[in-house]
Amino acid sequence: MQLPELSNSYAQLPERFFSRSEPKPVSEPRLIRFNRPLADELGLDAGQLTGPDGLETLVGNRFPEGLQPVALAYAGHQFGNFVPQLGDGRALLLGEVVDVNGNRRDIQLKGSGPTRFSRNGDGRAALGPVLREYVVSEAMAALGIPTTRSLAAVLTGDPVYREVRLPGAVLTRVASSHIRIGTFQYFAARRDTEALKILADYCIQRHFPHLAGEARPYGALLTAVVAAQADLVARWMLVGFIHGVMNTDNMTISGETIDYGPCAFMDAYDPSAVFSSIDRHGRYAYANQPRVATWNLARFAETLLPLMSADENEAVAEAEHVLRSFQASYETVLQRGFRRKLGLLTEADGDLQLAADFLDVLARGEADFTLGFRRLGDDLDTEEGQGTARQLFQDPGAFDAWSARWRERIASEATDSATRRATMHAVNPKFIPRNHRIEQMIQAASSGDFTPFDEILGVVTRPFEEQPGMERYAEPPRPDERVLQTFCGT
Repeated sequence: MQLPELSNSYAQLPERFFSRSEPKPVSEPRLIRFNRPLADELGLDAGQLTGPDGLETLVGNRFPEGLQPVALAYAGHQFGNFVPQLGDGRALLLGEVVDVNGNRRDIQLKGSGPTRFSRNGDGRAALGPVLREYVVSEAMAALGIPTTRSLAAVLTGDPVYREVRLPGAVLTRVASSHIRIGTFQYFAARRDTEALKILADYCIQRHFPHLAGEARPYGALLTAVVAAQADLVARWMLVGFIHGVMNTDNMTISGETIDYGPCAFMDAYDPSAVFSSIDRHGRYAYANQPRVATWNLARFAETLLPLMSADENEAVAEAEHVLRSFQASYETVLQRGFRRKLGLLTEADGDLQLAADFLDVLARGEADFTLGFRRLGDDLDTEEGQGTARQLFQDPGAFDAWSARWRERIASEATDSATRRATMHAVNPKFIPRNHRIEQMIQAASSGDFTPFDEILGVVTRPFEEQPGMERYAEPPRPDERVLQTFCGT
């Protein structure tokens, strides 16, 4: 399939859903990376897209005839404060493809220039945030976490100015859709019930077609979105991922992770960990993510109330009932995940406390979250007190006491260590996009050296595999390498 064959069902909605826009041309596009496996999955012609004409399309310099890109309208709560109009200020939806699995996927340019929603911004993206999103989104996909994907990263040849002069770039992003909680809030703020119904019906048709015959389809839509977000946030927690900016405009209806701005994976385990430079009060700290997701979903529920019932009390009661299901869904995924991370193949009383106690030991020992779990599997055949996991702890005594309990628990299951190790290593990554490695990669790329980018991308897209010669990418940062803040791309 080639780009001229893109459809755009979203652009068939009423004009108030978006703004038709043309990208601002760039001077000297140069391809950094093209994701051929993803292109194959989308049914796209990789040869065409990496050729001269395709490259012009990937930066927005020239589009095939008939292609009409649009910037989507949305609102959102940003750090709890409602902004009635945000929208795609530096992104354009080119259109949609139906992939080889029959799923409809958006193709969007990010950093392609100003739109009606730019709010005096330049609409551009710097190279660093583009490479960060490329690496982290592809790592998340490899970890099995629902996410937007990165199809291409292209240098523009033009600088962008933030606090300093930086090389500019454009990311081609792929998503199940770019519809956000904030999209619904945009129309709710305008009391545009007609648009809310059109949007809800579109989401049901596109993402949850099995709900079309429901007697109460909008309550069912809320239920489906709550379940998708509960699953997503639990998966984040299981790998130590911190989104950084869980505003309602950064939460998708599809349940995919979107907008990799000041995101980070934890090194040493700390429930209060915050990396975003603008999150001064810890609203989006690691441990707060489930709570924030529930708050955001409540804002989504508010937009659906006029559709759920003409009786406001009845609509509120239904919405509250659905929102209460978040915690149970979240805990089910989280508990199942932690059992697998600890190599527990059966359920027993005390398992959840065992997992909670390990997290406490990690926190008190300032031990690395990712390697803490990974090395438990490595150490299955070692003598108690002799494994590599205990080396992560400043004071291994507490770990030794916990380890004795854990070894007693796994001994109660009739499973050989090789099978258990394989089970654990299939869910406990060895490689994650370490913050310090990403920063080193960005610095090198900004000077024209993309070798670290290629290396880290190759490593984190095979997160569960042993990769001889790449062990340095698994190691936590030295004290002088620690990254304490990450930044939004704008």
